Amino acid sequence: MAKTYKLTLDTILDAARTTVAAVASLLLASLLKLPESYWAPISAIVIIQSTLNAKDVAWQRFAGTALGAVLGALIATFLPSNALVYAAAIFVCGALCALLRLRTAYRFAAITLSIILLIAHQSPAWIVAAHRFVEVSVGIAVALVVAQLWPGRA
Repeated sequence: MAKTYKLTLDTILDAARTTVAAVASLLLASLLKLPESYWAPISAIVIIQSTLNAKDVAWQRFAGTALGAVLGALIATFLPSNALVYAAAIFVCGALCALLRLRTAYRFAAITLSIILLIAHQSPAWIVAAHRFVEVSVGIAVALVVAQLWPGRA
């Protein structure tokens, strides 16, 4: 049986909380003149809307993004862009996450790695990776502040 959702005070407050986190992170990323500022509100939404503890999800996203950015920049700088290199990169990313005990961060690492390797960029891979990391980190930071100041309801 499908769960039904109703418009209640809690759902309205949740939407307002999510809106505050998303818009605040977008404005901050824009103020910092980050080139792909939309990653900040996307990250804020992932954190603020998680059913898990915000700090746990924030740590997973932060660590995964850092690992994916470094690995993506290294691979894009030194190896050709093709499906075989991409496949090996995703595999190595997963193995590194397991070795570093960051298994739950693998999805975020693989997403960041994919963005760096699969999307054509005008800037060098290290610049793209650094921007991606900062953009995501802004969203994480804003979501953590909002979650601390405005805790979600159970």
